[in-house]
Amino acid sequence: MPISDRLSRLGSGVFARNDRRKAVYRARAADPGSGLPALLDLSLGSTDLQPPVVALEAIAAQLQRPASSAYCLHAATLPFRLAVAGWAQRRFGVAVDPEREVLLLVGSQEGTAHLPLAVLNPGDGALLLDPYYPSHMGGLHLASARPVLLPLDAAAGWRPDFERLPAAQWDALRLMVLGFPHNPTATTGEQAWLDAAVAKALAHDIVLAHDNPYVDLALEGEAPALLRNPAWRQCGIEFFSLSKSWCLGGYRLAFAIGAEWLITALRQLKGVVDFNQSLALQAGAIAAIEQAPEWPEQLRGVYRERRDAMAAALEAAGWPVCRPSMALYLWLALPPQARGLDSEAFCAALLEGTGVALTPGNGFGPAGEGWARLALVHPQVELEAGAARIRHWLAAR
Repeated sequence: MPISDRLSRLGSGVFARNDRRKAVYRARAADPGSGLPALLDLSLGSTDLQPPVVALEAIAAQLQRPASSAYCLHAATLPFRLAVAGWAQRRFGVAVDPEREVLLLVGSQEGTAHLPLAVLNPGDGALLLDPYYPSHMGGLHLASARPVLLPLDAAAGWRPDFERLPAAQWDALRLMVLGFPHNPTATTGEQAWLDAAVAKALAHDIVLAHDNPYVDLALEGEAPALLRNPAWRQCGIEFFSLSKSWCLGGYRLAFAIGAEWLITALRQLKGVVDFNQSLALQAGAIAAIEQAPEWPEQLRGVYRERRDAMAAALEAAGWPVCRPSMALYLWLALPPQARGLDSEAFCAALLEGTGVALTPGNGFGPAGEGWARLALVHPQVELEAGAARIRHWLAAR
């Protein structure tokens, strides 16, 4: 049976490949005679930390109402959009129009993957950072766009050097996708970097999309935001999520704030793709934003302790670590014991030998090769036990 060329360009995706390897390992470890330790999954940014109780209570209460079982069209999302407008005013001191500049999303990945379909024609050029988050590239493939990669360099602190591209190449771009704090490098970034991107977008008539689900999880410094630049209404759209800041990842609650014409375009696309989340889930999001504004600050303390403990444990095992400035991940250059393995082969061997699952860096683009991402999504005692497994395995190599 035929399939589209764009599907073949999408490939299987690093998370799907990793999922198959984890499933095989789980099946083997389930055999009592195998002697294998249980899987310790550090490959996904799916936290073990819980959302605020007020959010869960709001969801439970709204579930009893018949409207929560009905389809939810855009007009019914107004209470959520009003809450987002209030959050933007408190968080950034920016007044946004909940009717024209805010859009509910089924997770920020949905927004970043669909935006290229709304603003690009086949063959249009779009700039991505390299390493990049997989849905950013996936969205370009879905739109049959032409990706242009801007490599990030560890020696430069992962700062994007926009001057690497000549003016003619900038003129050929129609979209630029950034994300700071940055996944996978766990770099907070600087507002000046985003301001430089805005200047390029304005000078070359480019849409600037800023993916910002980690805005509340900077461990050092203040996270940059497109909304802090006064020109955001001229060229940009910014994506935020409740998955990380309020631990609601499985509930798929996110939103975009942006120029009216970009919100309108994305809303039109969404109108033929899906409906919105249940009013019960939206009630939980509103409660989290309005009644638990302190939640992200509590998370930062936990992640800072986990970061420092896991980094120390890996360094003791002979795996050098550069401590990140953003919560949730360690971005690790492969250790000397990798002995010529690429990132995917190394992570596969690590899983086979220890039961610890990391994400190979090659899934985040060419510049991710030679790296692995570790998610700090288990209690500290489990992380340190995983580091002990890794230590014994590395010593054996």
